Parts: sequence; C-alpha cells; structure tokens
Amino acid sequence: MEGTKVEIGRQGEDLAQEYLMQQGFTLLYRNWRNGRYELDLVAEKEGRLHIVEVKTRQAGSLASPEEAYTRAKFRSLCRAAEYFIGLYRIDMEVQFDLIAVEHDPSGALTLRYIPEVMTPAW
Repeated sequence: MEGTKVEIGRQGEDLAQEYLMQQGFTLLYRNWRNGRYELDLVAEKEGRLHIVEVKTRQAGSLASPEEAYTRAKFRSLCRAAEYFIGLYRIDMEVQFDLIAVEHDPSGALTLRYIPEVMTPAW
C-alpha cells in the first residue's frame, strides 16, 4: 500500500495511539501544538506523564525510525514538554518514550516501543 509521507506518518500515529491504549495508557493529547511547540502523543499511566514521539519510516529507508530520534530532536521535545507542563501545571514524573514504526511495501506496519528513550537533565 503506497501512500504519501503524511499518510504514512498518520498511519504510524494511529497504530501508536492504538498500542498505547491497549497497554493501559490514557491518551491526553495527540498532535498537541502551541506556537512553535509540538508533541506527537501525550499519555498518562500509573501517575506518570509520557511524552511519546512517533517516528514512522518506509522499511528499508536509509535511516531507521530510531536514528531519526536525535539529540537535537530530544532537546526540542524537552522544551515543548517544559512548556506543556508549565501551561497545564502538571505535577507528576515525566518520561520520554519513542514508538518506531516501519511501513513495508505491502502496507504492513511494524511497531517498536522504546520506553525512556532519553532522560532529560532538568
């Protein structure tokens, strides 16, 4: 199943959201945006806030979804998370997770959940 980059990204986020809900997470926001800040998925589980970045790539791409989660991207997510936490006055532990999704030519999606992919130094 061929699709545009945006469609493939949306499919990856759909799968990621479904996965989190099946694992007992409560989804708080999907594609949260405020000014220059954006977060793919914001969820809560067992009193912990999860900032979940979803990276979807075509299978066989030069870079895996995990490789697209760079230190620069993490710094950007930390700034967005700090803004989000202050805006909504969140008072709980925060964890940054990655959901890597690969889309193969047949249309099949493979998901890998990587909890605590990086830890902020705040």
